[in-house]
Formats: sequence, structure tokens, C-alpha cells
Amino acid sequence: MDLEQFLANCQSQMGYVFRNKELLRTALTHASGAETPSQSNERMEFLGDAVLGYVICDHLYTILPNTPEGDMTKVKSSVVSRFTCQKICKQLGLDKFLILGRGLGSANRIPDSIFANTLEAFIAAVYLDGGIGAARKFVLRVFQQDIEEMLQNGDAYNYKSVLQQHCQKYEGYTPEYKVLDVQGPAHRKTFNVQVRVGDRVFPSAWGVTKKEAEQRAAENALAVLHNLTIPYL
Repeated sequence: MDLEQFLANCQSQMGYVFRNKELLRTALTHASGAETPSQSNERMEFLGDAVLGYVICDHLYTILPNTPEGDMTKVKSSVVSRFTCQKICKQLGLDKFLILGRGLGSANRIPDSIFANTLEAFIAAVYLDGGIGAARKFVLRVFQQDIEEMLQNGDAYNYKSVLQQHCQKYEGYTPEYKVLDVQGPAHRKTFNVQVRVGDRVFPSAWGVTKKEAEQRAAENALAVLHNLTIPYL
């Protein structure tokens, strides 16, 4: 398949037609598949992360007029997390259009962080091609379900539920949570929780409540399982 048809298929899959096809090609090109650093999507990742954050913040500010800043921050952090971005990249089928070097050519060798980066780069490409209006339309379309689920769940992504589903499907074990340490006075305790899945033990996490620590420990476990940066160390 030639490049023109490859890019056409990607645009059809993603539901956005570029005026400048070179922006799309750059957004899909990982550093391993680029001849020069300027031809990779690394700079676009940087811009796309900012555009994504802005669109989500603006949307939450509009639809949640009476919600405190702290609660909106929790929702926003969950929506734009690396885990959510890599998941959406795969759901959209964008992962099938990555331009990679030979060393990353096999799907089972591709870190999930690359999928998250590619989605951010694609968002930047849409912004550069069609402006903030086009970027907003795309972001809200593909993130809408996650936004609604997070709002329905209280204020943040239910990482314990996601880990439970992952383990039932792929690991064959149920996650077990253990409190390793409790510090602070009775009215201001903090909890350190570790999650175990079968024989695997994942990095523990602190929280101001046991529930929060469990959620953070589950997020750490998911990060390890999906080869992402561990958020809480």
C-alpha cells in the first residue's frame, strides 16, 4: 500500500480529513521510523498534550458551573492520563497506522506509551490543520464516553475496577490490596497500600484515605502492566 492510500485509510478511520496531509504523516511517525528528529511526532506530542488539556478543562468549566476546582482537576487528570490516551488510541484504531522503525515493527513489542503519544500527536495535527475548533470537536467526540463515565463514578477514574477487569481477562487472578503503613495523627492519617496480582507485587502508593491509596496503587499496577510511567512512587 502506498503512502497516499495509507493516509487516506487513516483519515477514514479517524473521521477527520486533513487539508495538509504532511501533518498527518508526521503525527503518525515515531522517532524510530523517522529519518531526522524533525520528521518524528515528538514535537507534536508536546503540543497535543497542551491542546488536549485545554479542551478538557474548558469543557469541564462549562458543563460543571458549580463544581470546585479540586474536583474538576481530578476529572481532568483522569481524562488526560496516559492510560486513558493509550486506551482511546486503540479503540479508535489509530494504533494500526503508526509508522515505526523495524525494531518496533511487531505489535507485542510496542510500549503502550507510544500509543498515548501518537494520540496526542494526532490531536496536535488536527489543531494545526483546522484550528482549535476542529481540535475541540475531535477531542470531545473521542473522549466523551470517558468523561461521562468519570462524572458518573463520582469524580475520578475507577482504576480498581479497570484493574479488576484486566486481571479477570488476562491474568487469571483477583487483585489483593494490603495496607503496608499508616502515618500521621488520628485526624490526618495517610495510608500506604500495595496491590498483589497472583505472584506479582506492584509499587505501593500513599493516599489521605485508604480508598484513595487503593485507587493509586491500582493505577500504579495498570501503569506497569501497560508499560507506562508509574504515577505514584
